[in-house]
Amino acid sequence: MSTSTPRRGKASGGRRQATRQRLYDAALSLIAEQGYDATTVDQIAERAGVAKGTVYYNFGGKEELYTKLLEWGVSRLAETLHAAIPPPEEGVDEREALTRVLRAGVVFIGEHEQLARMLMAEAWRTNRAWYATVHQLRNEAIGVITGQLERLAEHGRLRPDLDTGLASTALFGMVVTVALNWRNLQPERPVEDIHATLAQMADGLVGPAEGPT
Repeated sequence: MSTSTPRRGKASGGRRQATRQRLYDAALSLIAEQGYDATTVDQIAERAGVAKGTVYYNFGGKEELYTKLLEWGVSRLAETLHAAIPPPEEGVDEREALTRVLRAGVVFIGEHEQLARMLMAEAWRTNRAWYATVHQLRNEAIGVITGQLERLAEHGRLRPDLDTGLASTALFGMVVTVALNWRNLQPERPVEDIHATLAQMADGLVGPAEGPT
């Protein structure tokens, strides 16, 4: 007798999550096409195939929807980068570990172009309610790259004068730019070429590849 309510609750939660995902997808595509300001709640609801009131029920309005969308996107990206870090027992070289993280970023952005465009176009606008997402991006996603640079520094594999916070932001920007350039201007190039070039660029930024003497 007690099992029916949890099942209903779980099903209801699953339906709500599915609805939110449809709204996320609709907002992403519209904002990628015409920008945030030109996108309306009516357009989002129409593209998602739901009633206008569904947007307000789930998010309260366009601004909250967009804030939650940014948070969701940054979290997905951060999870992907974290998952690319080799476990210590594999004994992977620190530079190779950094390369794997950057590689994972390229693949993620290649698969989520609209999300990447949205992050680059809107997330740094200080007059928006979602400015806090910039800090989330730094702490969760860019922070993964910072952690790998700090590992290199701990093992004497990094230039001593390098600002790891600034360098990780530069590497993140490089990943986004390279991935979007590849997907839109050079889609015929093998992804392995992109990875190899990215690794070379990262080596040039962080310093000589030799370990401590």
